[in-house]
Amino acid sequence: MPQPTRRIALIYDARSTYDLKVMSGVAAYLQEGHQYSIFIEENALKDQRLPDLRSWEGDGIIGNFDDPGIAKLVTQAQLPVVGFGGGYGWYVAGSAIPYFYTNNKAIATLTADHLLERGFKHFAYCGYAKSPINGWSQERQHAFQSYLRKRAASFSLFDSMPRSNHNWATLQRSLGDWLRKLPKPLGVMAANDNRGRQILEACRAYDIAVPDEVAVVGVDNDELLCRLSSPPLSSVEQGAKGLGYAAAALLDQMIQGRTSRKRHYIFDPTTVVTRQSTDILAIDDPKVAQAMAYIREHSSKGIKVPQVVSAVAISRSGLETRFASALGYSIHTAIGRTKLERVRGLVSETDLPLKQIAAETGFKSVQHMTTLFVREFGRTPGRYRRISTI
Repeated sequence: MPQPTRRIALIYDARSTYDLKVMSGVAAYLQEGHQYSIFIEENALKDQRLPDLRSWEGDGIIGNFDDPGIAKLVTQAQLPVVGFGGGYGWYVAGSAIPYFYTNNKAIATLTADHLLERGFKHFAYCGYAKSPINGWSQERQHAFQSYLRKRAASFSLFDSMPRSNHNWATLQRSLGDWLRKLPKPLGVMAANDNRGRQILEACRAYDIAVPDEVAVVGVDNDELLCRLSSPPLSSVEQGAKGLGYAAAALLDQMIQGRTSRKRHYIFDPTTVVTRQSTDILAIDDPKVAQAMAYIREHSSKGIKVPQVVSAVAISRSGLETRFASALGYSIHTAIGRTKLERVRGLVSETDLPLKQIAAETGFKSVQHMTTLFVREFGRTPGRYRRISTI
């Protein structure tokens, strides 16, 4: 006997890269199992015009909870519901509705580490004026600022917001005036890729060199937007596809009558996809800069600390002191991090066997590589790949 077609409502913001990636993960799950009839409301989230979901004869709903009004309507439906959001959304304490969201603290930490590893000492954050639906921008700002404060780094915040982002000339002028006054070289975290592209355009208009004077990291890894930016924008991949897949799987279980005691499901970002906007080492100490360039070029060849020391013609103790002062960590740590970043790139961007990846990145065994990978990134290379490729 054929299984009945399930009717699922998907409520998301069609203008949001994050939402579209979540829906891509939902689609990947739905294509694996039952037959589904999909109801989609895909306007901008604040413009959603939903039917009376209490009388809609559906089987389940997956909805973006970042807008309080939409979330309230969805929760009134007497149906299985799974919510998702950008880490900041309307969510009633004690609610029985499962909520999937991104880890904004981890996004900010990953971005800060990406810039710190390139030697930046001056940082800035560029987000959005606070509104009822973009609290994720403030969460990222606070986490980024707090993380850098512990490292005694200088920090600036773009808070001179035009009333409307549609007035591009005013926004560009505000961004340009802000950037010109800040100490250089400067590492900037943009709240998302849209803001990151705007920063790059302001740098171009005001003759600020990227990445030499200002390096920029966005969030969402919108491939088209990042490559349309000039220069191409580095960006955090949030893992939204994996989130969408897991949310759809949970909704499927709920439709079958199962319940979940867990209410909050938080997803960590997967990586910073490095492009030209951060392709630089902003290190004042020429010996440390020379050593880091050598490490990046030779890390996959199994180099050790003595080889790095020999390449820059300085005593080991002297170079270690310079590394501690300029970067805050040792030569050995720099080699290890560089190797693991190479591993992460190959794991997430290729289908090469782990044995081959270990060989190409200078590890003697998959086991050793995996142990260090778990310690650095919190999951095995295999699991990291599955999440990255959903």
